[in-house]
Amino acid sequence: MIVVVAAAVLMGATARALDTYKVDPAHSSIGFSIDHLVIDTVHGRFRQFDGSITVDPDNGNALKQASATIQTRSIDTDVEKRDNPLRSPDFFDAEKYPTITFESTGIAGQTLTGKFTMHGVTKEISLPFTIKGPIKDPMGNVHLALEAKTKLNRKDYGLSWNKVLETGGLMVGDEVSIEINGSFVKQAAEK
Repeated sequence: MIVVVAAAVLMGATARALDTYKVDPAHSSIGFSIDHLVIDTVHGRFRQFDGSITVDPDNGNALKQASATIQTRSIDTDVEKRDNPLRSPDFFDAEKYPTITFESTGIAGQTLTGKFTMHGVTKEISLPFTIKGPIKDPMGNVHLALEAKTKLNRKDYGLSWNKVLETGGLMVGDEVSIEINGSFVKQAAEK
């Protein structure tokens, strides 16, 4: 019996630690889309962000944790005359609220839940996700990819500016679609 207990303790001590991966911004994107003038859709992205994921290599790289920080000032819809108002107090108020953050609180199957903070408001959101990889690049770095999509109501975060159109519709929709395509690079184990 003592041998079995000792073997179990030894096996537990030699179990691999969780692996941490940091986002590779050059190969990642955080995009969004929202209705405009009722009949069309505006697409945009955030150009500056960082984040990390932690996975269990002994369990098929099962996701264990995820976090991200987005710089609101980096919003880009390809139209500077639209981007500057989006950075203003009418929308993101990038001066007062320079970041949007996400910190995971749980994972159930292929759905990540966590605290999402935007414009000073924190709410729990769910992100259905998929993970691809790992794969090694020609330089020997190990990569994983995480893709996630969700929708949220911008008014829930105090982003309520709008104008009523002559036809009665609203200039800006309330529902925002978010699409995350993250490429992550494995970090060296801490010693």
